[in-house]
Amino acid sequence: MRLGVLDVGSNTVHLLVVDAHPGARPLPAHSHKAELRLAQLLDESGAIGLDGVEKLIATVRDALEAAEDKGVQALLPFATSAVREASNADDVLARVQAETGVELQVLTGAEEARLTFLAARRWFGWSSGKLLVLDIGGGSLEIAYGMDEEPDAAASLPLGAGRLTAGWLPTDPADPADIKALRRHVRAEIARTVGEFSRFGAPDHVVATSKTFKQLARLAGAARSTDGLYVQRELKRRSLEDWVPRLASMTADERAELPGVSPGRSSQLLAGAIVAEGAMDLFAVETLEICPWALREGVILRRLDQMASE
Repeated sequence: MRLGVLDVGSNTVHLLVVDAHPGARPLPAHSHKAELRLAQLLDESGAIGLDGVEKLIATVRDALEAAEDKGVQALLPFATSAVREASNADDVLARVQAETGVELQVLTGAEEARLTFLAARRWFGWSSGKLLVLDIGGGSLEIAYGMDEEPDAAASLPLGAGRLTAGWLPTDPADPADIKALRRHVRAEIARTVGEFSRFGAPDHVVATSKTFKQLARLAGAARSTDGLYVQRELKRRSLEDWVPRLASMTADERAELPGVSPGRSSQLLAGAIVAEGAMDLFAVETLEICPWALREGVILRRLDQMASE
C-alpha cells in the first residue's frame, strides 16, 4: 500500500510517501517539505503563538493535498519535541484536528529514540551487533543502545540544534563566551546519561541519523547525497574537532556556502556540531557511520509490523 508519514518536527514539516508492505523495504515515492521552525516560534511562556499555529495549520493542509495527489491510502501523522513541549500543546493539537482533520500523535522523547533505533537496526542488520544510535533534531538529542530491535537504553535530551541556537547563540557570528557556555552546558547534560549506557559495554557499531550529522559528515569529506543511499558515509571525531572552531568563526551566510550545508540549516549548524562533538567525545566514539533511515522510517516500519500481526 501507499503510506504517508507526516512528521511535524522542530524545524520542518515533512511528508514522506512510500510504497510498502510487510516484509519488504519501504520504497520512497515522494517527499514534501516545508520549513516551519516551530521551536523558534515559542513565546516567553513556552507557547506556540497564534501566528505559529496558523502557519502549522496551513502547512498541514498543504501536506494533505500533496498526500492526496500522490494517492496516499493511509497517513501516519506525528509531532516531536516542539509540539510536545509547548505549554499550549493540547490547544494546538485540538485546533489542528478541528481545522484539518489530522490527529497528530505526539511522540515522547523515548519513543523517538526507540523508533529511530528500529530504523537503524533494520538498515544495518543483525551483523552490526550492539548499536549505539545518535540523532540530533531541532529540539532534542536522542540516544539509544542495544542488541535487538528494541534498545536496552534510550534517552532524549533537550539539546536540539534549533533550541540551542535560539537559547544560547543569539549573535551572528556567535560570541566566543556564548560558545564556551554552550559547550559546558551540552557536555554536562550528556555526561549525566553516559553511565546509563556504559553499563551495557562498548558498542560494536556507532551510527548517527539526522540532517545535522549528514551535513557535518559532508563537510568532513563524505560523499554527496546525490551519490545515493548505499554509499558508506562516516564522520570521524578528529575531523569534527577541526571543524567546530572553523564553524564558530563564520556567519550563518558563510556556513551556507559550505558543501552540503543548506541555507535554512546554516544558522543551527554550529550548535549541532557542538552537540555532536560532545556526544562523540563523552561516549568515546572515534568514528560513526551515517544511517540514511531515521525516525520517519521507524514509524513506517512499526506500522508495517503491526499490519503483519493483524
